[in-house]
Amino acid sequence: MIDKITESSSNHNDLDKKTTLELLSGMNAEDKTVPLAVEKILGNIEAFIEACYERMKTGGRLFYIGAGTSGRLGVVDASECPPTFGVDHGIVVGLMAGGDKAMWKAVENAEDDTKQGWADLQEYDINSNDTLIGIAASGTTPYVLGAMDEANKNGILTGSISCNPESPLEKLAQRPMTAIVGPEFITGSTRMKSGTAQKLILNMVSTSLMIKLGHVKGNRMVDMQLSNDKLVDRGTKMIQAELNNSYDEASALLKEHGSVRKAVESQTK
Repeated sequence: MIDKITESSSNHNDLDKKTTLELLSGMNAEDKTVPLAVEKILGNIEAFIEACYERMKTGGRLFYIGAGTSGRLGVVDASECPPTFGVDHGIVVGLMAGGDKAMWKAVENAEDDTKQGWADLQEYDINSNDTLIGIAASGTTPYVLGAMDEANKNGILTGSISCNPESPLEKLAQRPMTAIVGPEFITGSTRMKSGTAQKLILNMVSTSLMIKLGHVKGNRMVDMQLSNDKLVDRGTKMIQAELNNSYDEASALLKEHGSVRKAVESQTK
C-alpha cells in the first residue's frame, strides 16, 4: 500500500466551525499552490506532448481514461476540442468508468474493474499509432491501471496525470505527469486541488497539441465551429483583424466560406 499524499489529513481543522469567509480564504490559499505544483513538472508535460504530437501528426488519436472526477475532467476536455479547434470528435476521446451515465451519477464499483477500461478502448479500435492518458488523482484506480497495462503491451504511447508520487499509475506510464499538490482542504476530497491540477494539465496538453497540429493561427482559433451567434461574431472580428476590412465585409466572407481559416485564405492566396 503506497502512502497517498492525496489522502493525508487537511492542514485546516474544525471546518464546520469556521465562518464562510474563513472557509473561502482557506480554500483560496490552498488553490494558489496548485499552479506552482504544475510548474514543477512542465518538463514532464513537455516530454509527453512532444511524444504524442509525433503520433498525432500522422493520424494518431489521443484517448483519456479515468473514473469519477478524473474521468469527468477527461471527458470534458475531449468534448471541447471539436468546437474549439474544429477537429473531428474521434480525434480526442474521453472515456470514464461506468460510461456516459457516470458523468451525472456515480456507477457503483465501476472503477474497480481492471478489465473494463481496455474493453471500452477496444470499441474505438485503439492501435499503436494512438496515445492513452490515464487520469487518477490517487494513481491507483483499477479501471485505469488495467487499461494502461494493456496499452503498454500493445505498443501504445501512455501518459498519466496523477497527484501521488511513486504510484502504480506513475510507474506504468511511459510519460508520467505527477503534480504533487499536497493535502486537500477537505481531507481526501480530490475534486479540489487534485482536480484543479488535472484540469490545468489537460488544458495544457490538448491546447498545445492543437496549436502544434495547426488549428491556431497567431493566437486565434481559426478552425472553431460557428455554433452560436457569439462565435460567429468572434469569427467575424478575427477575419476583420486579419484582413483589415469592415465588419460587414468580414461577415460576408465568413458566411461564404464557413470558417475563419477558409475566409482568410480566400483573400490571401
